[in-house]
Amino acid sequence: MLARLLILAAGLCGAAGVALSAVAAHGGAANTATAATFLVVHAPVLLVVGIAVFNNIMRWAAIVLLIGVALFAGDLVSRDFADDRLFAMAAPIGGGLMVVGWLGIAASALFPRRLLG
Repeated sequence: MLARLLILAAGLCGAAGVALSAVAAHGGAANTATAATFLVVHAPVLLVVGIAVFNNIMRWAAIVLLIGVALFAGDLVSRDFADDRLFAMAAPIGGGLMVVGWLGIAASALFPRRLLG
């Protein structure tokens, strides 16, 4: 189930990233361009992790990474389109979660591969 969610999220991040890149290229604000970049960069990662998740550390790292991307990009887009934030500290929290997610993906390589139930 998590693999399907991550693959779905990868497709949505990729599509949103491309769409927001177009908006940014045609007069959108800087936050929109930054959000687009983060979405496009993380889409392939979520896809690969969705296909290759092989232990619980990677599973949790992927969830944390997805939440981080959603908070970070969501807050930046909200600032440009709604002229408001998701909530105080949403972007920094999202950025911190992305760092933790990436470290978790790295840490998952230190543990043996196991099939998940």
